[in-house]
Amino acid sequence: MSPAGKRALVTGGSGHIGGAICRTLAAAGAEVIVHGNRHAERALETVQDITDAGGSAMPLSFDIRDDKAVQAALETLPDGPAIQILVHAAGRPDDAPLAGMSREQWSGPVDISLNGFFNVIRPLLLPMVRTRWGRVIAISSVSGLIGNRGQANYAAAKAGLHGAVKSLALEYASRGVTGNVVAPGVIATPETSEQFPKDRIENLVPMQRAGQPEEVADLVGFLASDKAGYITGQVIAVGGGLG
Repeated sequence: MSPAGKRALVTGGSGHIGGAICRTLAAAGAEVIVHGNRHAERALETVQDITDAGGSAMPLSFDIRDDKAVQAALETLPDGPAIQILVHAAGRPDDAPLAGMSREQWSGPVDISLNGFFNVIRPLLLPMVRTRWGRVIAISSVSGLIGNRGQANYAAAKAGLHGAVKSLALEYASRGVTGNVVAPGVIATPETSEQFPKDRIENLVPMQRAGQPEEVADLVGFLASDKAGYITGQVIAVGGGLG
């Protein structure tokens, strides 16, 4: 089986990397549920891009930090097959040196990246297991692999996500469900363009360039396919040698 004909939920589908993942999965034939919360309008734009290209997609808005809101949103989905592909791309940093970091800054990335993952995967796992085929792919960051100044909160959330996905992979490997993590490095988006000028990228990244959202999405598309059926429990960096 492949993504064609499968239902896929992409949390953070309103983001630049999440949107690229949505378009890649839709191009492979998946029915994509594009999640957005703060930027729900971007999720709608991604849905429009997919449908204009002849794909199948629908938007879904909820606060991933609220387990009841997640459950209520999932219950509004039209009847159809179980969601067999989950890509957890929701997450955002809130940078500050650790000594000056507020409790709210610490909790924010953890609530979205780590607790949000739990809130979404828990109601999806057993229906996925019953189909004997599933793909769980979490989008992390090289910060979760090597740390980063000013990102103790974000790095901790992503490193915790690695442990959660590796454990899931062990628990459900015999049921046809794989779990993997993709850890992007410096990816070209409007946000990173401000933080990483060209000279900084050349000094930081061995390949001396920023990656493209589509390069992350292509790996996700592969991990969501039958070709990756024997790959599970892995954390794979997409960082041009960084990480």
